[in-house]
Amino acid sequence: MLKIEKLEKQLEILKQKNKKLQDEVDSLWAMMDEMTKADIENWSHLMKDLQKETIVKALMVSRKKAEA
Repeated sequence: MLKIEKLEKQLEILKQKNKKLQDEVDSLWAMMDEMTKADIENWSHLMKDLQKETIVKALMVSRKKAEA
């Protein structure tokens, strides 16, 4: 009977540890989601700037041959 009580106590301790670790995992995933969102916003801004720059350069190129 004593062994069963000891095992039940260990089980309860492990359940509490598991819950704590699950909370930590959930927090880490939330942080990763925020970091990913920020990265997407940063890269989107850079891509828009690059796209505008490419369009401007393309419009500035003359397609006619220069007369010598």
